[in-house]
Amino acid sequence: GTALVAAQKLDRKWIGVDITYLSIAVMKARLKDSFGIEVPVIGQPTEVEGARQLAIGDDGRYQFQWWALNLIDARPLGGTEKKGADRGIDGRLYYHEGGRLSKTQQIILSVKAGKPTSAHGRDLRGVVHRARAEIGALLLMQEPTREMTKEAAAAGFFESSWGRHPRIQILTADKLLRGAQLDYPAPRHTNVTHR
Repeated sequence: GTALVAAQKLDRKWIGVDITYLSIAVMKARLKDSFGIEVPVIGQPTEVEGARQLAIGDDGRYQFQWWALNLIDARPLGGTEKKGADRGIDGRLYYHEGGRLSKTQQIILSVKAGKPTSAHGRDLRGVVHRARAEIGALLLMQEPTREMTKEAAAAGFFESSWGRHPRIQILTADKLLRGAQLDYPAPRHTNVTHR
């Protein structure tokens, strides 16, 4: 996004083009952080079937992962080179519970383009505990299994000054496309998505 930032600083008209959703997410975040502008993205999935097609192919799982994380303004872990062991963390979302001067907290994100299983929920609970995070979220292409939903509910709630928030949350591609967001202790305008 360097050329886009330069063009914006010079008050020029510009169009950015890239092939990966990771790069698009980085550019969007950079423009938002630098200028406070929301950049529309043309050509990304806007319906479930488009998201399903995105998840197909050699690199599809990663493209779906980067696309899903972008929908909730989260940053992928490891960037474009991360194609190996991720220790259960595909991305993170940072926030300040008590405003900008409080300690930065994290939400652990796990993205699954394939068929979800109850093990995904159990694994995420373990990763959230290991990372000392209060909240974890599964971003899924398909609907969660009944056991996965039970596993998420069994994790209970995180109590914050903003209220109660489910410790393990599940969002599907369908819900993400309809504008669903994570439930966590910070108003949207105080999010910190990058460190």
